[in-house]
Amino acid sequence: MKLAVLGAGAWGTALAMSFARHHDVTLWGRDAGQIQVLKATGENSRYLAGLRFPANLQCSASLADATRDTELILVVTPTAGLRDTLRTLASLGRHIPILWACKGLEADTQLLAHEVAAAELPEDVPCGSLTGPSFAQEVATGLPAALTLAAEDEEFAGAMAAKLHSSRLRIYSSNDIIGAEIGGAVKNIMAIATGVSDGLQLGNNARAALITRGLAEITRFGVALGARPETFTGLSGMGDLILTCTGDLSRNRKVGLLLAQGKPLTDIIRDLGHVAEGVNTAKAVLGQAQRIGVEMPITKAVCAMLFENLATAEAIKSLMGRETKQEAA
Repeated sequence: MKLAVLGAGAWGTALAMSFARHHDVTLWGRDAGQIQVLKATGENSRYLAGLRFPANLQCSASLADATRDTELILVVTPTAGLRDTLRTLASLGRHIPILWACKGLEADTQLLAHEVAAAELPEDVPCGSLTGPSFAQEVATGLPAALTLAAEDEEFAGAMAAKLHSSRLRIYSSNDIIGAEIGGAVKNIMAIATGVSDGLQLGNNARAALITRGLAEITRFGVALGARPETFTGLSGMGDLILTCTGDLSRNRKVGLLLAQGKPLTDIIRDLGHVAEGVNTAKAVLGQAQRIGVEMPITKAVCAMLFENLATAEAIKSLMGRETKQEAA
């Protein structure tokens, strides 16, 4: 299959490398200078240094060229860039299947990715979300991983998952796109909270409590928006949550670790060198939760640390000091 991967960051490059082991792939990036370096060196040294591109991986700075005569487009920009990218694809007349692999809510509108796509793409364009527990470094290296391909059209999700599936990148299908996208978005907020807890050296017990209650918070929010509860026990829910909250490669967990050290958010974002979607998503999720009347105490505490200068120790104290309740609630 011939496909285009849009977004030459760590995750876009990693997916392009993985799929290029079985398909003809063009990796697109908006920075022409960066693309020239990728072509000349055969690797993305900024994000995945030392990992050579497969022979079937080409690079292009022209969106029109990269997506011409392709069978599938995979958008791997940050969530903030999804709308403009989809709008441009629509203007180019690309009426072919489109997937996205960004995890977050659009900051201004509080919309999930599939809602952004519905606003920007023609109704007859098949589309869906690719999500699940996956670090770019490991996928690019070729270590095994499993993802979920979710779409409202169950038949499309199954067919596309079968085409992209390989022995190193196992892909399951789902028709619960709301649940899959919420799991991928909100787990980043929980990873920031867990990073704070680890950074304050509160121990494994506190980490387990945050992950467990974080999953309850994600599920509560997702079900209120129309997701199925069982989705959050799968790869795009519990799987992605565990990985992002515990893995040393997690950018969002690192944000929490640095917050616990007392570093200002502006310095953390500047020095990180990658997008940490949880920072932008936290405020949008809290706003949406308040609008629909869903209680999200961990998300609220993360927002207070990120945007209201609440001390990390005070944020954790506020969570632990909440009155007791039934666990299922």
